[in-house]
Amino acid sequence: MTSIGGVSSTEHHSPLNIVVLVSGSGTLLQSILDNQDEHYRVSRVVADTACPALERARGVGIPTDIVALDGDRHAWNIRLAEAVALGEPDLVVSAGFMKILGKGFLHRYQGRIINTHPALLPSFPGAHGVRDALRYGVKVTGSTVHLVDEGVDTGPIIAQEAVAVLPDDTEDVLHERIKKVERRLIVSILRRAHVDGRTGEVHFKND
Repeated sequence: MTSIGGVSSTEHHSPLNIVVLVSGSGTLLQSILDNQDEHYRVSRVVADTACPALERARGVGIPTDIVALDGDRHAWNIRLAEAVALGEPDLVVSAGFMKILGKGFLHRYQGRIINTHPALLPSFPGAHGVRDALRYGVKVTGSTVHLVDEGVDTGPIIAQEAVAVLPDDTEDVLHERIKKVERRLIVSILRRAHVDGRTGEVHFKND
């Protein structure tokens, strides 16, 4: 069992409330929505801008919010945290969310925010993980699910899956292949997640 912050004997067994942060088309969100079951349910979707991902959520009746960055980043983090709180989250999933989360948000949801990244961290962090892997000439890259901390893609790794880099790969072609793995991996992690009902700490059962 992989634990974050420790494990207690008291577990929260009802479906976990998941709030998803989005900025784009929402293909990863769609996979999360399509695979809801007794393990988790999406209670709210929050974006930093109007985007197709919000329409995917609204189409299945899930409440949404837009919290635009207005120049005061600290105040924005506080407003974002308040919007997420409306979904009463056990876990927050950053699914293609294109803003770096700051202290005002992280302190409220410490140890309960997970992110997907299109590379095998700690290699190729940042916004261009696929491009950087191709430029470096690696033969294998992949997808990582990790906890979010105050760094950029530096939080504890929860799970990874490798993807081969083929000789004729372009950035777009390779990224699409990684996205297929990413969608499967995030659903697997959400189904393994458990929250200690007494402390609120999150842990992830091994497959």
